[in-house]
Amino acid sequence: MQQHEEIEDELVLSVSGMSCSACATRIERSLSKLEHIEHVAVSYPLRTAWIKGDPSKLDMANIIAKIIALGFKAKPYTSSIDEMKQEKRLLQRRLLIAIVLTLPLLCSMAEHIPLLHPLLSLLPKWIFAPWLQLLLATCVQFIVGIPFYISAYHAIREKLANMDVLVVIGTTAAYLYSHYEVFANGLEGLLRYASFDQPQLYFETSAVVITVVLLGKYIELTASLRLQEQHEPFAQLQVQEVIVERDGHIFPLRVAYVVPGDIIHQSNGQVIGIDGIIVDGEAYIDEALLTGEQQFIYKTRGDQVWAGTVISQGELRIQATSAGNDTLLQRIRELVKQGQRSKTNIQRQVDAVVRWFVPLIILLALATGAIWLLAGAQQSTAVLSTLAVMLVACPCALGLAAPISLSIASSRMVKHGVIVKDASVIERLHHVDEIIFDKTGTLTEGKLSVSFVHSFYRSKHRLLSIAASLEQVAEHPIAQAIRSYAEANEIELLAIHDAKHQLGYGVIGTDGKHRYLIGNERLLVREGKVLQPYVTPIVNARLPLGETLTYVYEDDRCIGLIGLSDQIKSTTIPAIAELKRMHVAVSMATGDQEGTAYRIGKDTGIEQLHANLLPDQKLELVKQKQESKRVVAMVGDGWNDAPALAGAHIGIAMSNGTEAALHAGHMTLLHSQLTSIPLSIQMSRTTVKNIKQNLMFALIYNCFMLPVAALGYLKPWMAGVAMSLSSLCVVFNALLLHPRLNKLEGSKDDNK
Repeated sequence: MQQHEEIEDELVLSVSGMSCSACATRIERSLSKLEHIEHVAVSYPLRTAWIKGDPSKLDMANIIAKIIALGFKAKPYTSSIDEMKQEKRLLQRRLLIAIVLTLPLLCSMAEHIPLLHPLLSLLPKWIFAPWLQLLLATCVQFIVGIPFYISAYHAIREKLANMDVLVVIGTTAAYLYSHYEVFANGLEGLLRYASFDQPQLYFETSAVVITVVLLGKYIELTASLRLQEQHEPFAQLQVQEVIVERDGHIFPLRVAYVVPGDIIHQSNGQVIGIDGIIVDGEAYIDEALLTGEQQFIYKTRGDQVWAGTVISQGELRIQATSAGNDTLLQRIRELVKQGQRSKTNIQRQVDAVVRWFVPLIILLALATGAIWLLAGAQQSTAVLSTLAVMLVACPCALGLAAPISLSIASSRMVKHGVIVKDASVIERLHHVDEIIFDKTGTLTEGKLSVSFVHSFYRSKHRLLSIAASLEQVAEHPIAQAIRSYAEANEIELLAIHDAKHQLGYGVIGTDGKHRYLIGNERLLVREGKVLQPYVTPIVNARLPLGETLTYVYEDDRCIGLIGLSDQIKSTTIPAIAELKRMHVAVSMATGDQEGTAYRIGKDTGIEQLHANLLPDQKLELVKQKQESKRVVAMVGDGWNDAPALAGAHIGIAMSNGTEAALHAGHMTLLHSQLTSIPLSIQMSRTTVKNIKQNLMFALIYNCFMLPVAALGYLKPWMAGVAMSLSSLCVVFNALLLHPRLNKLEGSKDDNK
């Protein structure tokens, strides 16, 4: 089986060198102009780019060259964690050099602060020498700070501006202003020692700003790296090599080269590297990531196993069915990344603001300097106020307001088996008004079992033989239950011809002599069948019991009834109670009869019941509720409920380990535990609140600090420090989601 680095029509690249979210926006904008590219998404926190387009025409080399031309580094995706560690090492080196060179310059700040003037006598005079300040500041500005210039150059060339543009303009102006003051009187100004009557120099301003910005980036990168390491639960479950038995030989082989049919040897403590079927051996397996169950599961010959699960005890020989990018684990991982790279409406609006933020700040800074000069102020006052305005503004605080919080939230949801495939879902969950639940496989276990069989004219054995033979072409839980019951009772099957499964109705077929059908009342009406008087009393007696009744017809007469029942999931009642406590309306939409719906509704506490609905009628129900301006979520099993899942504001699919379930709806409950739904809503509310706090802080900071800087109350170095601190405050507040979400998770555990 050929493995692939890209999923379908998508290229994934690791990107380094981005300084803020504006850089990610710049890459997106530039790549979107290339031919054959349909969509581009770049994540600054994840340092990853996703490019979607025609796979036969996407040129990775050309795309990487374009990113490099923008001033960044790119290569085929390996691991964002590895890339971030390398970036952290380089940034740490630059930061240490900047600190060493800036510390002596901090001594000169005493000249600008009268309260510190007594300290001047304690320091050697040479440390204040203009030539030394010039030398140190030059090294910081044009050696340590050269990446800022490169980034700013590429940004301006693309007619965009990021934070690096403000840093470069502000620090360069401060450096050149001090440079001018030093050489205003020739070489004499360079060689003399500091004195209170000489012009004040601001070499420390440019150096301190660059150092503080680097420190802020280092702390921010460290936080993002920690986030990736703690909340990538799939990375540690990726197996690179397995022991393969092929053609009588046993040898180690990379998972990427395993093909279906290979026999894999796995033993105690090992992470299973492929999806497959056990052909020999027995073991207890930890499947907590896939099922949510903390107990070890006993498995033996014929059982399915999944990549990423762990053998606690035992040894197995497993026949591979899929490996590499085709395993369930990898598909889940890709869906998580899909959610992380998508953007919410809040993010899109912030990106639009950030795009124009820097140009507006530059205009505001120039206007500030002009006003000071027109007001008759000294040239130094105008220059310093202009620099302060440029250095105090912080677009990064706005750009970081949402991505880190969303990344934390989506990763924590994965821990509880909630796969969010679009970040906007987290935002919409915050506003959900009503949740509509399917019944079978959602509120109930979905494992129907035959609880009642009654035959007319034919023996029970013959009735079950006809029913099970017809149901061979259907995959509905009712069909599976009837087939299992027949198999357990060793019922022989008939040769049925032209059997057709009619979704939502039943199955019709013939054995050459008789025309048979098995299905619900809707099928009888559709086929013009009349329910005979001898059947009605039995139907009336069984329906109050909440059974699902299936009718079996031979030609024009009913030859039997099969009743099936289902058990309510253990997490259903607690989940419904919690949703009601959160003031979220709950209703049920099922294709089953009213009696069954009533029983389940009564037991679970759901009062709004909609029974006998076809798939398109469920969709119509969703639309009706949406027309009343309600945010509606639909929860279903990913098969018959697919139209309603797609039509709802939020479609939540109950995963059954199949490809269809994973891709149905906007969210997937990997563990099929309904208590994860109210927890997800609470997490959404907490996350959106956190994002709004970040945005509010960023807006208040800029609205307050810009006037303060324009009025001359901030020195340039103070403005630079404030700018870096504002970004760090946003990052730290986003990281406070950890304890807040921990509290929610603790509440869930207490309610179990």
